[in-house]
Amino acid sequence: MSTITWNIPRETLFALKGSTEDVGLILRMASAVKLYEMGKLSSGAAAHLADVPRTVFLSKLADYGVDTFQLSEEELQRQTRLKEKDL
Repeated sequence: MSTITWNIPRETLFALKGSTEDVGLILRMASAVKLYEMGKLSSGAAAHLADVPRTVFLSKLADYGVDTFQLSEEELQRQTRLKEKDL
């Protein structure tokens, strides 16, 4: 595993009301969620970045206002066609 070091302003630590370890966990989760939301990481890879099980990561997405399951317009149309075919 690689290590990345961030210099965090003291004001940020105070604003987030946590120790440096707590803020590190918050930043890892926020980064993982945003990268997942942008489509840069799968939910499994994002969970690994956040250092939590995938189920925990997926359950936390709502806390950040991110949909658990994201479908592109093309995926939605494909699934709709498959559903109509089954009817």
